[in-house]
Parts: sequence; structure tokens; C-alpha cells
Amino acid sequence: MVVHFINGALGDGSFFDSAARGIAEAEAELGIEVVTIEAGYNSSAWRELLEAAAAGEDYDLLITGTALMRDLLSEVAKKHPDKRFIIYDSSVDYSEGSYENVYSVVYRQNEGAYLAGVYAALMTESGTIGILGGQNSTTINDFVVGYRQGAQSVGPEVVVLVEYAESWDDPALGEALAAEMYGKGADIIFQAAGTTGLGVFRAAAESGKYAIGVDSDQAMMIEETDPEEASTILTSMMKNVDASLLWALELYVNGVLPFGGAETLGIREGGVGLARNDRYDEATPAAVKAAIDRAELEIREGRTRVKTAF
Repeated sequence: MVVHFINGALGDGSFFDSAARGIAEAEAELGIEVVTIEAGYNSSAWRELLEAAAAGEDYDLLITGTALMRDLLSEVAKKHPDKRFIIYDSSVDYSEGSYENVYSVVYRQNEGAYLAGVYAALMTESGTIGILGGQNSTTINDFVVGYRQGAQSVGPEVVVLVEYAESWDDPALGEALAAEMYGKGADIIFQAAGTTGLGVFRAAAESGKYAIGVDSDQAMMIEETDPEEASTILTSMMKNVDASLLWALELYVNGVLPFGGAETLGIREGGVGLARNDRYDEATPAAVKAAIDRAELEIREGRTRVKTAF
């Protein structure tokens, strides 16, 4: 049995939903049994819930994600050396111990954010773009650094507004912060704020401006339920958590998942990129599409080095 421990909740339309999608695919394709624990956004409850889950006797593998769970998972993995763990979007510190029972997978979100920045800078009409982060943290600042570098590779005069919500589950706050940035002249905002970031799409619809989604193809995810908001999302920066977890679980079932180390997935490995859907095709001029393809190729071939907050 596989336990998926979510330090948040499903329904964010991006990160956790992507992880759950990949694990559900593995459940269907590989015949594994999955139990999902939604621990909520109150971090004071996470330790007790994670320790209780890890102490269970009827699971083979526990999966959790984000840098916010790194220290807690490190403690739990040491207490249960006979169990196996996967952490996604973060890594335990292997220099502090062998962690032979932990597999870590991290994503070079700075590379995907770089493409989002190039795209926004090429598409903006006002010369001002924005990014909303869920928290002023190293991981989110990796998005900010890449986004700003990508935008300014197009033109150093492009203004990049940055706001942090310090919340992952407050769409009303996300809408208010996005409305402020749109009011300051931004005409495209990249959201990297989980459920809070869903408010960016409402603000974009209200102001007649545009947005870039995160982690999943968010335009396609909400197209049926809210076509008005979906129409504001020009593309999304994909963090392919679903594909990486499906791949990891396939290796695990076959007994060859490399526990005791970390994998890093970027553009070259297909870990991140931009969503190229019908909305992208319709809204994006051919010259911009060609520029995005060139930027992606330059990263893949090592000719462009994207800065990182780490």
C-alpha cells in the first residue's frame, strides 16, 4: 500500500492535484493500493499526522511533497528505517545521513519560470508584468529569479512586479493582490501560489488582463467549470509532478527506484515547461512561439544558464 500525505488539500488545480493525478495513474496502471491523507494547511498538525501515518504497519511506501515537509520527513525516515519514503519538490539532506530509505525528486522550476518570463515579456503590451508567490521562501524565489531573468532577457526595461501572499489557501487574498498589480500597470501575472493563486484568474477576468498558471495546465483544468477565467490564462508553467511520480512508482514496483539519493528534473528531462494547448496556439503569435522554442532549446543544450535562488 502507498500512502500519499498532502500537507494541504486537493482542489488547488495545480501542484497537489498534479501529484494526486500521477499517483492515481500509477494506481490504475500498476495495481497498487493508495490511501490519501489531506493534512490541511495548519502546519501545527502536520507532525502528529505524519508520525501517525508513518507508524502504520500496513503500508510499503509513504509519499509527501514540498520543502515544508523536508525536516519532518527526515525525522520520520530515521525513526522508520524499515519503511520507504518519497519526497517530491524537495530533498532530504543526504550529507546529514545516509537516508537509504528516501528517494527525493526536485524540479528546476527556475527553468520553467524563465520560459514564463520570456513569454510574458514578449506578450505584454504595457511593459509591466507580475508574479504572485504563495510564500517568501527559497522555492518560490526560485520561480521569481527565473521569471525575472527570462523577462529581462527579452528587454531589460521590462518591469517585473513581485508580491507574496504568505498563504496557500486564500483565493480572495490572491485576487486582491493581483488586482493591485494590475492596477499598477501589469497586464500579465504569473501565479505561483497554490489555491491562493486561483484568485489571480478572477482578478484577470475582472480587469480584462491576462495570467499564467502554474504546475498544471490550469486553463484546460477549469475550462468547463469557468470558461471566463480559463480564457485569461495564456499558458501555464508546467511542473510535471504527475509524470515524475508515475515514473518513480513504476521503478519502485519493479524494484529499481534509486533510494538514498535525489533526482533533479528540468527542461532537459521533461520535468518543467510551458503548456502548449489550444489557448496558447490561438493567443500566441508565431514569432513568440518560435522565440519560446529557441529559449527552451538554449536551456536544453546548456547555452542559457538560468539563475537559481538555491
